[in-house]
Amino acid sequence: MILSALATSVGINLGLTVLLAAAYSPRRPYAPPEPWLPAAWRRTEADVHAAAGLDGVVFLRIFVFSIRVFAAAAVVGVGVLMPVNFMGNQLRQIDFSDLPNKSVDLFSVSNVQDGSNKLWLHFSAVYIITGITCYLLYYEYKYISGKRLEYFMTSKPLPQHFTVLVRAIPVTNGVSVSDAVDKFFKEYHSSTYLSHTVVHQTGKLRRLLNDAENICTKLANLKSVRRTSGDPPGKFLGIFGRNDLVGKYQKRLEDLEENVRMEQSDTTRSRQEVPAAFVSFRSRYGAANAIYIRQSDKPTEWQTEHAPDPHDVYWPFFSTSFMDRWISKFVVSVASILLILVFLLVSAFVQGLTYMEQLETWLPFLKNILEIAVVSQLVTGYLPSVILHFLSSYVPSIMKLFSTMQGFISVSGIERSACNKMLRFTIWSVFFANVLTGSVLGQLEIFLDPKEIPKRLAVVVPAQASFFITYVVTSWTSIASELTQTAALLFHLWGSCAKCCKRDESKPPSMHYHSEIPRVLLFGLLGLTYFIVSPLILPFVLVYFCLGYFIYRNQLFNVYSPKYDTGGRFWPIVHGGTIFSLVLMHVIAIGVFGLKKLPLASSLLVPLPVLTLLFNEYCRNRFLPIFEAYSTESLIKKDREEESKPEMAEFFRNLVNAYCDPAMKPIQHSSNSDDRTTPLLS
Repeated sequence: MILSALATSVGINLGLTVLLAAAYSPRRPYAPPEPWLPAAWRRTEADVHAAAGLDGVVFLRIFVFSIRVFAAAAVVGVGVLMPVNFMGNQLRQIDFSDLPNKSVDLFSVSNVQDGSNKLWLHFSAVYIITGITCYLLYYEYKYISGKRLEYFMTSKPLPQHFTVLVRAIPVTNGVSVSDAVDKFFKEYHSSTYLSHTVVHQTGKLRRLLNDAENICTKLANLKSVRRTSGDPPGKFLGIFGRNDLVGKYQKRLEDLEENVRMEQSDTTRSRQEVPAAFVSFRSRYGAANAIYIRQSDKPTEWQTEHAPDPHDVYWPFFSTSFMDRWISKFVVSVASILLILVFLLVSAFVQGLTYMEQLETWLPFLKNILEIAVVSQLVTGYLPSVILHFLSSYVPSIMKLFSTMQGFISVSGIERSACNKMLRFTIWSVFFANVLTGSVLGQLEIFLDPKEIPKRLAVVVPAQASFFITYVVTSWTSIASELTQTAALLFHLWGSCAKCCKRDESKPPSMHYHSEIPRVLLFGLLGLTYFIVSPLILPFVLVYFCLGYFIYRNQLFNVYSPKYDTGGRFWPIVHGGTIFSLVLMHVIAIGVFGLKKLPLASSLLVPLPVLTLLFNEYCRNRFLPIFEAYSTESLIKKDREEESKPEMAEFFRNLVNAYCDPAMKPIQHSSNSDDRTTPLLS
């Protein structure tokens, strides 16, 4: 790609980004009336924690970490490496007046002569940026793990700290699940056992409740339209109209509520129990013992795990057995691989758009149009990354569906699993797929000979520098559209026109960490892998992280409302993704110096990935256990601090019913209200 095509892409996306940022105006009544940028800047981390929980703090720390890393990388890359690459050994042959028609490869390491001593600057830069990144990774891991412990020690008593989920409960004939649980825990945990709540099969009941919820929404929208217009809408030609819709929905809602009450009664009476229960204890330490000590001589029985927050529980998949979950996990693994393979074909097509000759071969009837300078610049410099962004936007919902099928018991568990899946998909289907399919060496054979991997990656990765630079630039518009919630705004406008299909804005949306975290990590991957190969990408990556930092600070305050708080458990995913990016940078650098006839530099870089992996192992042993479980020291200290507090008695009384299935709670007669200001379930 030539520099003028890159400039076209930068101009388009910069204009769209500025337009979206300027057009933003908070649509929620509690959003601040002042300009969003100064308001976002003045917010403290304590404010973020109060508004979005520790997960919100961790998400913003990803941007803080990335800005620090790539600010240093930009100083080294743009200030030192890019001038060296640009000058090469042929400065006198460069026509600066024709610079817009030059390739972006002019600023890449390929422009440096083989065997040149200038390459030792690139060698030193790899060690420098690796040291800076590892230092900042350690600092962030230590900082966030400290925040997690502080979050636990200062939190009020929470049901999930005193409760465990027990699955695979063995039941004999004539004995209910409830009786079996009560007998087992009174016998083996008599000093700490408090109560239990058995899970029931409520699939049919949930379908009825969903139908009733939909009718409530439609009924509320119709009544809202009637209040706004003053008179009910008239019929067309005396035949068609909506005069009777309110009455029909009212009658259907009453029938559904009656069916719900009958189904709740039948579920309780017929004992449709699932061999699973939430078991609560009188102390956090007692709950921890039940989780980490095997409960039975048969490992497949009385299986225990952490209970999520009651509002975080995902109820539908409690009926799945151990075998069902195992089969689902296998099916999801196969489906994920197939999805990646399908995306390989998509990436091959998208990459073809970046090569004008190949595009003219595919579409010969467009040859005359493609010869127009502006059209060719748009097609090669802008269209491919837009298509890839658009198609990739559908993948997070698919990955979340896959994780749901695996039988996770919490929304946070589903999203953390989907986050891992999305990260793998992003690495292989967005990065490697475009790297491999966009070159003559774009075949999986590249991985068959481990010794040749560095050299082959050193060839195929630089070949796609221009594509990924435009991909980063296009992401400016993507992240600016997050500020304006463009898709949600269009849906809202459509609902306003359609009247009866208005969107219910009473519940604010939640942050989609499972899609946003892998997306942010992808740009870290691109910045690090192209650090010495094509440092021109670094300022664009840095702009992306700066935009994201301010935009998401605003969104976490004024748009999103947290559904759960994992206590920062997304950070280990971030740490692992960054370590992978560093090692990949090292492998590519080893190959680059080999191709550039500097074998000594390649040899001296070999210890670097080993040292990075050792650093990662140290961090895993030092910090990861804090994210997996709280220590005995913390648990007992917290229990002792609260054992004499009078409010604990009230907490334990409420804990008995904390994990009652919402589908089993009594419903309200929403039909008696003029609008749906209260939930269907009380």
